[in-house]
Amino acid sequence: MSGPGRGAGHERLDDHLQRLGTRPAGGAWLVDVLKESGLRGRGGAWFPTWRKWAGVARHSSGHSVVVINASEGEPLSSKDRTLVSLRPHLVLDGAALAADTLGAEQIVLYLSRGVDSARRTLLRALDERRRARLAEPPIRIVMTPHRYIAGESSAVVNRLSGGRAKPKFSLQRSAEKGVKDRPTLVQNAETLAHVGMIGRYGGDWFRNVGTASSPGTTLMTLCGNVQRPGVYEVDLGTRLGSVLEAAGGTVRPAAGALLGGYFGTWLAPTLLRDVTLDVDDLRTAHGASLGCGVLAVLPHGSCGVVEATRIFSYLAAETAGQCGPCVNGLAAISEAMERIAASVGGPADLDRVWRWVDMVRGRGACRHPDGAVGMLASALTVFRDHLEMHLAGQPCNGREVAGLPQPPGPGQWWR
Repeated sequence: MSGPGRGAGHERLDDHLQRLGTRPAGGAWLVDVLKESGLRGRGGAWFPTWRKWAGVARHSSGHSVVVINASEGEPLSSKDRTLVSLRPHLVLDGAALAADTLGAEQIVLYLSRGVDSARRTLLRALDERRRARLAEPPIRIVMTPHRYIAGESSAVVNRLSGGRAKPKFSLQRSAEKGVKDRPTLVQNAETLAHVGMIGRYGGDWFRNVGTASSPGTTLMTLCGNVQRPGVYEVDLGTRLGSVLEAAGGTVRPAAGALLGGYFGTWLAPTLLRDVTLDVDDLRTAHGASLGCGVLAVLPHGSCGVVEATRIFSYLAAETAGQCGPCVNGLAAISEAMERIAASVGGPADLDRVWRWVDMVRGRGACRHPDGAVGMLASALTVFRDHLEMHLAGQPCNGREVAGLPQPPGPGQWWR
């Protein structure tokens, strides 16, 4: 386990090559190696990487597109921008291996506006690679609005095809018909960094750490009530207690934690010691997911109901405005939760919230409503004691006690 992720500057190409050697050429062999490695995507869904690549390979005939998704719209996460700021060539190596393997004629680096230092680092890294005349397709940077769902796969494809960074419902997957109707691999930056290492050292090497079902390491952003916030590289299968110890422990006793980011799951403080970061175990035993690798710890004295309401109100405002469950459902739930969080709402408001949660779930044009109501439902369960106080009209100090980093204000849909 290592961290937190900070540094004076990015690793230069010469140092990168001296440390790791030149990357091999990609090819069909790499899909097999990725299957052996058990690598899953680190963007949030944890989908087996080899399956994604195999889908693109089936439809590619030398005109596919590889997209490095480093947009990181999750407000609590900083792992991808830390990674591309410190180890850009490892990410770019992974993308070049993907291009070799899938017959892609171009690579696009998809980055949010506002991350200027990461953009400058990437421009310098691309210049180093051009000067070294590395054998790889041209790599260009495309900036996107810093919005929560601008990094969703179909939103990425829509933006790179000349539209806006909004999810787009389609019966065809991007592997078949993506950017400008070309087969497209949209892959998270951290996933491609792992590919850059697996391509050099193999699947068995990757499985030396982690568990049988969740091999390897992952980057985690620790924030909130921790002594040393930052980005940590963690072996999968590690106990949450060990992760917190690596960050110096908590500043104050923990009141709970949000695992996986704004689409994540709230965990009671009693779980923060022994829960292991095994993807399958988290899902089956706790109904949780690592998501984008966030562990946001809530301090004692703050209120999980208040924090979850703040996050939910932000997510409701981040709607792409394309379907009723998202536009109307999330807004109605947000209004009811704001009354509850202010201790002026009653049991009827809570009944409506649960009814609307059931009505919204599974009916959106994208996964945004599902992620929002899933996070809220876990908070209403974990923080039941606080919820009862709010429903009884009792005052809550959670509005005055600092909890998690605050969500950003609403932005705009720019092209």
